[in-house]
Amino acid sequence: MIGFGRGGPCNHVSGIEGRTRFCRALGECLEQACGQASLDSRTVTFACACLGFSGGPEDKEAFSRELIRSGQYKITHDAEIALSGAIAGEPGIIVIAGTGSMVFGRNAEGKTGRAGGWGHVFGDEGGAFGIIRRALRAALQYEEGWGPPTILRDALLKETGAATANELLHLFYTQDYPHRRVASLGPLVTRAAETGDAVALQILDIAAAELARFAKGVHQQLFREGEKVPLAYVGGAFQSAPLLVNFARRVCDAIASRVAPPRLNPAAGALLDALRMDGNEAEVSGVPESEK
Repeated sequence: MIGFGRGGPCNHVSGIEGRTRFCRALGECLEQACGQASLDSRTVTFACACLGFSGGPEDKEAFSRELIRSGQYKITHDAEIALSGAIAGEPGIIVIAGTGSMVFGRNAEGKTGRAGGWGHVFGDEGGAFGIIRRALRAALQYEEGWGPPTILRDALLKETGAATANELLHLFYTQDYPHRRVASLGPLVTRAAETGDAVALQILDIAAAELARFAKGVHQQLFREGEKVPLAYVGGAFQSAPLLVNFARRVCDAIASRVAPPRLNPAAGALLDALRMDGNEAEVSGVPESEK
């Protein structure tokens, strides 16, 4: 890798403001990367360009082609380049669980499959938002006298300053608590679980089971029954040791030849895909410790 650039978010491009923000973010990345590589971003033409965008590629392709001149393009979503980096281009599966959740896979024939990624209203099972949604429900049930005792209620109230779980419920419906802020409370559940709180432990076990079910669904779409494939996990939700242990236990015996964090990052995954498009069967061996 000879050049690297960093820009702002660009997942929404609808409207003039969205297009301007997208072009600025992508343009800044290109200018920085070309500068490091001693190239002129205004005139350079690449052999191949692989771009993986959050929010899907459909509304970004035309703008991308205007900004980046290339002989070939692969414009896809961020889960695909994350998979390519995570398992260094091998067939396999990546499980992504941060604020939300999604599983993506690709087999040896190049067929891809996905599960989840529906957003916080209709999905995000196993992600941090889904974990806190269950935690708040448990706190409400305890407060109303029809749920088991849990320290999650006091933990949530202390962290947010709400007087009751019911008050917190209403706060979560306001603009002061967008879904990412709600999801940021996820570590509270892990801390409660580590003290032995039965409700918190159950919530994390359910999250692990939901992510494992997504992974098994993608495996069923792409691979033979019983076929073992590499599986990578990534995202803040996996910083919870109880969740990770339960997740690995559920998928390892059934579908995974190995369960591990990503070998390379998504940018390296995009580079591998671009090299392969250009006829270079890039293979990764001896991945540096810094890239694991």
